[in-house]
Amino acid sequence: SQSQSQSQSQSQSRVNLNMSTSLLGCSVAELERAVVDLGEKPYRGKQIHQHLVRGVGDIDHMTNLSVEFRERLKQSGYQVGRSKIHSQSESPDGTKKLLLQLHDGLVVETVGIPLDDFDKQRLTVCVSSQVGCAMKCSFCATGKGGFSRNLSVSEIIDQVLHVREQFSQRVSNVVYMGMGEPMMNLSAVVASLQFLNKELEIGQRHITVSTVGVPNTIRRLAEHKLQSILAVSLHAPFQSLREQIVPTAKVYDIHAILEDCRYYFEATGRRVSFEYILISGINDSDDLARDLAKLLMRYYGRASHVNLIPFNSIDDSDFQRPSRNRVMSFQKALRAGGVRQVSIRKTRGSESAAACGQLRNQYQKGPLDGFNASAG
Repeated sequence: SQSQSQSQSQSQSRVNLNMSTSLLGCSVAELERAVVDLGEKPYRGKQIHQHLVRGVGDIDHMTNLSVEFRERLKQSGYQVGRSKIHSQSESPDGTKKLLLQLHDGLVVETVGIPLDDFDKQRLTVCVSSQVGCAMKCSFCATGKGGFSRNLSVSEIIDQVLHVREQFSQRVSNVVYMGMGEPMMNLSAVVASLQFLNKELEIGQRHITVSTVGVPNTIRRLAEHKLQSILAVSLHAPFQSLREQIVPTAKVYDIHAILEDCRYYFEATGRRVSFEYILISGINDSDDLARDLAKLLMRYYGRASHVNLIPFNSIDDSDFQRPSRNRVMSFQKALRAGGVRQVSIRKTRGSESAAACGQLRNQYQKGPLDGFNASAG
């Protein structure tokens, strides 16, 4: 059909774009087509794919390919698509934050968070989707560092591979909650999510995509019929306060967001989790908790889930973290208002500048020392 032809044409266009820069993130079928174009048998594509899933760092390390074929791959402009670890830090709780140097000298953060859960070891990776962020949330270190560019599919997948290598452990969960706004890079986020699910065997229900809200994107995400969790950052129960905390909220009314979230739930059958960062004296009163409960009950009833996040201190910010008693009181008021599922996120890695964007901001005030752009 014409629609199938258009879909195949779009897919082929994406393949060609990926292949000009990186092998990582391509499917077996895409790699098979690429090697056939180079005069090789299709099974070579499957061999390359196996290397990529294992985390190979360089084409020369694919030793079951002939030296001549490896040279042809490189001369054709192909590369694996792995970054280098520029620096890292570790917290006493075992959380590791990595600062990865990309091919153009920019750096991006990723975090590995280990957890022993009822005798079952879990490893969560918090991945970034952009270098920096344009959303300018007032509480966020990433926004203070400015926006540079979107990450490619391979650059997102690469973060998960690095954390897996650091911990020598299978990654069980992935959250798109690092640097950047995932919905501003939706095509790469969806493609990387599908790769992590299919090739690294991370269940879609163990993958969370977070957003502060970008018009028209939640419905676009719903069209992919993923089984992943959508986490929407509300941070306020009404529009005017939300605009103070999230300046870009001016173009996306809170009721429009909630309508889109309801559409996502109906289209996918997957719940939406609402993130709420608690800032002392700004949005942490019991009255606001009651207002939030009324808002969510109106749209979702008792099925709502709220994840409370006590503010994590960042440089150059006047915001303060609320007391534990204030956080518990807010949670109690939400539950009293009918919201049954109210969790409090445990702070992990704050000792290692793990508030999103802080480690990157320490290094990326200018070009990285010793970086040669021609070497990328």
